[in-house]
Amino acid sequence: MGEILQEAINKRKNELINKLIVHNIFKKDDKQLFELSLRELENEYLYIQRECHPHSDSGSVHWKNCSKLTS
Repeated sequence: MGEILQEAINKRKNELINKLIVHNIFKKDDKQLFELSLRELENEYLYIQRECHPHSDSGSVHWKNCSKLTS
């Protein structure tokens, strides 16, 4: 059971690290992301979610090659 829990923790840590990297966050204070605990990563990601504008680069819809239709 301990191995399953550790695997789940590592999987969640990797997910959070990837999400933070999308927001150009590679370190917290003097620590690399992989050195942080799950709790620290969760807190950092929650902070970014609160501070990030919903229409910023990540997670938003961007229209490309669209032209306005005229009648």
